[in-house]
Amino acid sequence: MESTLNEPSPRPEAPEIPVEEFPEPTGELVQPIILLVDREEPCPEDEGIAVAALASVSALLANPRHPYWRPWAQGAFAKSVRRADAKMFAKVAGEFPGHVMAEIGTARAMGFAPMQADSLPKRLAKLQVSGTTLPPGRPMEATTVRIALNDSLGMSTGKAAAQAAHALFAWVLEGKPEELDAWRAAGCLLSIERLDAKAFRKGARSAHGPVIHDAGRTEITPGSATAFVSVG
Repeated sequence: MESTLNEPSPRPEAPEIPVEEFPEPTGELVQPIILLVDREEPCPEDEGIAVAALASVSALLANPRHPYWRPWAQGAFAKSVRRADAKMFAKVAGEFPGHVMAEIGTARAMGFAPMQADSLPKRLAKLQVSGTTLPPGRPMEATTVRIALNDSLGMSTGKAAAQAAHALFAWVLEGKPEELDAWRAAGCLLSIERLDAKAFRKGARSAHGPVIHDAGRTEITPGSATAFVSVG
């Protein structure tokens, strides 16, 4: 998906992270998102999916002038949702001060600016991607901005988190500026809405941002419609 990357100003309480010198990217760029999957008290699945999406967008809002956002946004919007237990999550947070932390309920995730996929830091590269699961919980209380998921696809937690992040990011870039401003002013409240195939198709016709179609690299059929944002 190609898009023009505007440069939203960071929230006042999230000072911009200084831009360092980065080499011209030579390969695919990917945005790492690190999701806390606590072994003792894991968060509910929908909170985990929502917080991963929020972390993805928060990384842009905190540092919109990072030089890799534009080439990344002009490519495939590649995201890598990786899991870490509480001990490893704390290590990553300490070793990589460039992260942005997001919290929703008991869920926590870190978002980063894009990195070169073939040269991720070893600590991040070792974190697992596949097999990420969280326990189901009660449906989240609906917020003004919601990410609708196509529940008929049976996506894993990690897959659904990546698709939700795609949808929220696309809405931030292509949605109405006044909706984004209102969302940020209200504290970036976010929830997940699971829809069956029929309800998803119906809702997609009035989506407030692009409907995300998966490339089909993992889990689901290429071209499957996975997620979109609703506002109101």
